[in-house]
Amino acid sequence: MPLSHSTREDETSIGARAARGLYPVTPDLDDTRALVSLVTRVLPHATWLQYRHKTATPALRRAQVAALLPACRAAGVPLIVNDDWLLAAESGADGAHLGEGDGALEAARLALGPSAILGASCYDEIERARRAVDAGASYVAFGAFFPTTTKAATRRATPGLLRAARGLGVPRVAIGGITADNAPALVEAGADLLAVVSGVFAAPDPAFAAQACLAAFRHPPAAAGG
Repeated sequence: MPLSHSTREDETSIGARAARGLYPVTPDLDDTRALVSLVTRVLPHATWLQYRHKTATPALRRAQVAALLPACRAAGVPLIVNDDWLLAAESGADGAHLGEGDGALEAARLALGPSAILGASCYDEIERARRAVDAGASYVAFGAFFPTTTKAATRRATPGLLRAARGLGVPRVAIGGITADNAPALVEAGADLLAVVSGVFAAPDPAFAAQACLAAFRHPPAAAGG
């Protein structure tokens, strides 16, 4: 079940460790009203939501996070800000996701507090994932697993990475070209969350596409693990 913003810190931390399901990532959309409308259709099927807009100005990013927060609160879905843990802290979002060059995980954890959901892009590197967990990451993300047009991806992850990360004790997120057709193989390999952009938001019916991706979780995979 999605976590509510009012959940106590210890419960939030436990909930982050147990998270499982769909993790939609917003498309680069400048029209804030259209973005909120699109996201609202998907939130009932989301475990977490990540706000990502690579080309937005700082002012637009602040405005869009402020607009998305009430929708996420109403749905009980944590909002995680990509790239910018300062914006996450200032806006009252539920966490941040950091990639290469986005700052130190230790600094983000200190600023956001122990209850925040803090994610780390680990690409195709299990050692990076281990270091991220040691630095305070709540989850680790691997990818791209499949070709994607959303973001230039020069590194390709394999399902074996998800299996190798089983013992890290945090949710494993798969990202990159994920659709309802290829999602089951990733869940079987151990993905706890599926981070999807175009596979949901570019679909004719985003809510239906979200439900289709969630079908991968209907039967517990043998290798999913803790």
